[in-house]
This record gives sequence, C-alpha cells and structure tokens, in this order.
Amino acid sequence: MLHAEGLRGLIIFLVVAGVIVPLFHRARIGTVLGFLIAGVVLGPHGLGRFADAYPWLDYVTFDDPKRGEVLAEFGIIVLLFLLGLELSLQRLWQLRRFVLGVGLAQVLVSTLVIGFGVRLAGAVPPAGIVLGLCLALSSTAIVMQLLIEQHRVAQPVGRIALSVLLFQDLMVVPILFIVGILGRGKEAVAGGVAGLITPFAVALGAVIAIMLAGRFLLRPLLHSAVRTGSRDLIMAITLLVLVAASVATGLAGLSAALGAFLAGLLLSDSEARHHIEVDLEPFKGLLLGIFFIGVGTNLDIAAVAADAGLVVLAVFLLMGGKAAILFAIARAFGVTRAVAAEVALLLAQAGEFAFVVIAVAQAHALLPPRLAGGAVAVVGLSMLLTPFAALAGRALAARLKGADHGRHAPGPAMDEFDGHVVIGGLGRVGQMIVRALEAENVPYVGLDIDGEMVSEMRHEGRSVYFGDAGRPELLQRIGGSRARAFVVTVNDRRAAERMVAAARRIKPDAAIFARAADTVHAARLVELGAIGVIPETVEASLQLAASLLKGLDMPEEAVSLRLAAMRESELGRLKEAGEGG
Repeated sequence: MLHAEGLRGLIIFLVVAGVIVPLFHRARIGTVLGFLIAGVVLGPHGLGRFADAYPWLDYVTFDDPKRGEVLAEFGIIVLLFLLGLELSLQRLWQLRRFVLGVGLAQVLVSTLVIGFGVRLAGAVPPAGIVLGLCLALSSTAIVMQLLIEQHRVAQPVGRIALSVLLFQDLMVVPILFIVGILGRGKEAVAGGVAGLITPFAVALGAVIAIMLAGRFLLRPLLHSAVRTGSRDLIMAITLLVLVAASVATGLAGLSAALGAFLAGLLLSDSEARHHIEVDLEPFKGLLLGIFFIGVGTNLDIAAVAADAGLVVLAVFLLMGGKAAILFAIARAFGVTRAVAAEVALLLAQAGEFAFVVIAVAQAHALLPPRLAGGAVAVVGLSMLLTPFAALAGRALAARLKGADHGRHAPGPAMDEFDGHVVIGGLGRVGQMIVRALEAENVPYVGLDIDGEMVSEMRHEGRSVYFGDAGRPELLQRIGGSRARAFVVTVNDRRAAERMVAAARRIKPDAAIFARAADTVHAARLVELGAIGVIPETVEASLQLAASLLKGLDMPEEAVSLRLAAMRESELGRLKEAGEGG
C-alpha cells in the first residue's frame, strides 16, 4: 500500500506535470527542461534545503528523490522500447556505418581527450580513466525525448544521433568492467584473459538468445493474441517481452535499456506495432518526467557554488570538447556540416550513466570525494543545458545548410533550359510530378530548400537544385522566362504564394499550377495568378466520395462523370472567388 510520504511525492510530481511543465511548453522551452528545472528547484538541494526553517516546504518539495528511481528507470526502458518499435532490423543494419564508425570513434577519442584533460588538471590516476570513460557517453533519455518532441527521429539528425547513442549503450558493460578491474587492482589481473573475455561472451550470448527467443517464441505468441482481438492480452504479452528482454540484458551485465530496445526491434514489424505505440506513449512521457526530475534533484547548488568557477569551466570544456570531437568525426564519415554541427551540440552533454560510474568508482575509492562531487555537478549541469544546446544546434544547422548545399544551386548561365516545367517543392507531391514528367519525356527543373533531399535526387541523375522557389532571381536563373509551366507544391503557404507571384512577374502569361492547403489558400493562389489550383481537402473529399459511390455499386463511368462535375464546379467557384477578390 502507498504510504503518506510516497503519496505526497506523487501529488507533487502530478502538479509539476500538469501545471508547471505546460507553462514551460507554452513558452516554447520544452517539457524536458521544465522537468529538469522543477527537480532543481523542488529537490533537497533547492527549496528542500530550507525545510527545517520553513516546515511548510515539506509539503511542496521532494525530500527523497530516490523513491522514484525505479519508475524513472522504467521510463527510460519504455523510451528505448518505443524507439526500437520505430526502427527495424533492416533499418538498423543500414545505420551500421554510423554505429560502428561515428559511435566507436567518438567514444574512443572523447575518452582519451577527457581523461588526458583530467590528468592535466592534477587528478591522481586512475581518476582520468574513470571520468574519461563515463563522461564520453551522452544522455539517451534527454536527447531522444527532444528529438521525439520535434518529430525528427527519422531525419538525418535523429538517425545519426541514435546511431551514436546505440554504440554508447553497448559500451556500458565494458566501462563497468574496466572500473571494476581498476577497483580490484591486482586481484583483477590475476584472472587472466579468461576474466576479460567471459563478461563479453555472456553479454553477446544474452543478445543472441533474446533475438532468437523473440523471433521463434514471443512473436508467434503476440500474433495469437492479436487474432483474439483482446487489447489487454496484447498489452500483457508486450510487457512480458519488454520486461523479459530488459531483465535478460541486466543479468548479462548490459543495460536494461538495451534489452528494451532489442524487444522493440523484435516487434517493429508485427501487426500490433501501432496499437502498442499508442497505448504506451502516455506512460512513457510521465515516467520520463520522473527521471528528469530525479536528474534535477541530484544537482547540488551549494556544491556548484563552492567551486562555481571550476565547475562552469569544466562544463564549458566538456561540452565544447565533445562537440568539436563529434563534429570532426561525423564530417570524416561524410556527414554534411549542418547535420554534423547539430548532432555535435545535441550530444555534447554527459549522460545519466555517469552517475552510476561515479558511484561505483567512489565505492572502490577511485575518486576523491571533492572530485566526485564536482563531477556529479558537471554531469547535472551539462544535462540541464542540453535543451539550450539543441536550440543552438538547430540555429547553427539552419545557417550552415545553405552553405552545405550551395554547390547544388543553379549556376549563373543555364541557357540550356527552354520549354521546360519548373517545379517548386520536391516533397511527396513534387516527386510524383517529377516521375510523371519523366515518364512522358517532358523536361523539368526542380527547386527545394531541403538539401538532403536535393542531394539524393541529384545523385539519382535528376535535374533538381537547392534553392528557394519563391525568389524571382532564382527562377530567372533556371530559365523561368522560357518555361512552359510552373508547378507549386511547397508545403508552406507563404512560400507557395511567393512562388506564384514571382512566376507571374517573370512570365506574365505563365501557366501556373499549384497545390493548396485548403479552399481559402486556393482562392488566394488564384488571386495571385495561378490558373489551376487543387486544394488538398477538396481532392481528398472527391476521392472519398468516389470510393463511397463505387461501394454503392454505381458504374465506373457514372462515378467518373460525377467527380468531374464536382471538381469543375469547385474549381470554377475558386476562380470566381479569385476574380472577385
């Protein structure tokens, strides 16, 4: 039964989650930073420090944050499980170059540089090795939650960040093993080669056993549950897979979070994948909130104030050094400057695993108390600064993106373009138009500000360039005055309007076709000069109506005639609205 103290802590957490954090979210600061700051302010090192003088503070502060450690760890487990669901073994194999390349190089170089820096600062060995190993890793929970909030896990930044974090998770066993050896000293050396190889063999065996058991036992079990249609049974088996994999990796010396990630991978191609994601998503957010609050409560403001100058300098050197190292390594593996810069700043902090390593090192007397306390403060501050570093990374990436893909911009003389179609926007719709024009051998030129997409399409031999299709000088450079038609498929409303206006200015008699977000936007594009506008909402409604009429056994010809009449009526109304405006 939940006792009064535990219930009070739960109520405080729910108040933070339901009132304080949404205020941060509305201020565009983010829920992660909101929970972190709440942990600092309401923790035993914040307002809790004054509880003896002001007893009422007992009712609004976390007196013992360790009570929530189990739930917080489960939050990380659920996060990694959901990340595994979003991936698949095939996609993970595609990331192997970054996992074993960027991830491995980052951990090795960061460990050496940080360890050497700690030694130069006067720390007695083996403090440099211990801190180098643990500070080289980043925070999976904070980084991935930030990327999920921004819906960017599937983008290049998310894929590379996840690759590095996956390798760092794989390093949990070796790091704990090395710290254990350093703590036992000569006793560990006496174990010989067998003592070094055995933990790795056990860990590898556990991973293989999980994958085999999941594929041949647990997935068929989940399939049977899906056939029954019982949501409770599906969730029960999902939790069984999740907990069993986490426990197995934990017993093998690996992190429980890695086992959860493997469990997610096993179920990533199951028919219940989306159902599982929807049911677990709310719990993930709340459980991670407990974790972030716990990180904040570990930050001792008094300890930071006592060595404020050294702690701040150490945080700056740690984050700056890790960012520089990761940027250089990512560039060496062919990552663009914009993506490399954002990933570097996103992963510049130390991770939650550092708290574990520092505690183990203290238990073996490998770190003096003052150095260990300072290291904990550095880790906590670096995690607290991560949302700000992420914002800086996005801003820097935006500035570098144009320079990265400037070589894909159209040159000053492009007289070869004549009688072609200009396509603004190369997303899903734009690429369908490209394929249609290629099938009919119609020349075209495409423009988009997504440099990664432009690079991929140019690699495929397509006539596309990096640039804003709403800039008249850019349209002029790609022969806009000689184009047969313009097609506007950009997602942004204002960008679409700018392109229509620019195309009409360059070629007054231009045939401009555009995609509109809705009927209001369509009327605006018609007013600016587009002659053929297709609102997405209208076309989706027409397709739905067509499916309905066919389902009612109406003849195909009658359905086509009805849709043509409805489309003509709608477009005529839009044209009248444009002329009337």
